[in-house]
Amino acid sequence: MTRWLYDHMESHSEDFTVDGKNEAVLFTFKEQPVKISEARQEKHYLHYKFTALSKANTFPEFSAEAVADGRQIVHYNNKDKSWVRESLTEDDWTKSPAQPPDSRDWFLHQMKTLSNCINTQCSELHILQRIIGCELEEHSDGTVNVTVFDRYGFDGEDFIAFNSDTLKWISKNSKAEDTKIKWDLQTERNHFLMYYLQTCVHWISTFNNTKKSQPIVHVFVGKYEVLTCLVTGFYPRDIEMNIRLNKINTENQTSSGIRPNGDGSFQMRTSVETDRNHKGSYDCHVIHSSLTEPDSVKLDGTCATPSHLHVIVGIVAVFTILIGFCIYKKKTSNCHMNRSDVQTEDSDTGNKKGRNKRKLRKRRFYKL
Repeated sequence: MTRWLYDHMESHSEDFTVDGKNEAVLFTFKEQPVKISEARQEKHYLHYKFTALSKANTFPEFSAEAVADGRQIVHYNNKDKSWVRESLTEDDWTKSPAQPPDSRDWFLHQMKTLSNCINTQCSELHILQRIIGCELEEHSDGTVNVTVFDRYGFDGEDFIAFNSDTLKWISKNSKAEDTKIKWDLQTERNHFLMYYLQTCVHWISTFNNTKKSQPIVHVFVGKYEVLTCLVTGFYPRDIEMNIRLNKINTENQTSSGIRPNGDGSFQMRTSVETDRNHKGSYDCHVIHSSLTEPDSVKLDGTCATPSHLHVIVGIVAVFTILIGFCIYKKKTSNCHMNRSDVQTEDSDTGNKKGRNKRKLRKRRFYKL
């Protein structure tokens, strides 16, 4: 599978939302896991993502969505050929962000031109992708970094990118030279593109800038003495979480990465194998912009610690065996009682039959 890589995003195969439904699409965009230092920063972004396929027997010919701070806010409906706003119940934004210049038909035309399709018919599969947007990052010292971009990828490789300083295009591939020359001459379009990127920055500076949700931390021990920290319900997306032993970060931690919840918040799971021979206390150390100071949740008596886990399991096992033995004894006892009753009834019946026979013989004797 070919891959289209960026500094902060990559293309790979995963579920993609098309017309409001989850569909499998060959190439989409995925943000890389957050860096630890980013948890101490305020970061907001808006990304418009486009994908066009030259052959669409299985997948849609065109798909697009807008993602803000990890949440889809609008998507393109191919049936109605229109953008559809998502209903985000907890959001207070009243106006959707401006749509990028260039229409669906323009984007498909660029894909077919690059694919050398004859009369709009393409014999081979080609993929054109575009990601356009902006990012705003506020550091703890008060400085603000703003990044705007418009980048294209073709068949899994970097193709061309917009330079917002010079209003010119930068070819990332030898195949993009002709496209660069053509697009550099489109000065009106390039100025309009720069205007759109400026409105993008203004929009994300007001979108959910005040909304923050504190993380909820759960600590538990699973099988094979694996300690897990689950943090959920937090917003914004960036967070730092570590499992510590005696306030020192443990090694060989595995993480699920940051994943979205259905309500627009996020969750993350981190695990590590514990050693019962290590004396001290484990805790989950969380840093998030919604917290005035880092949060630390210890693995206390409410959870099964590694040193007590086997004892608890042993007690439960013995208790289960005792219950099973009692049930077995009760059943076998009832069976013996039932057999005694049957034998008694049989003996009584036999005795009655014997007495009847003797009476019958006596009667016959008197008749003789």
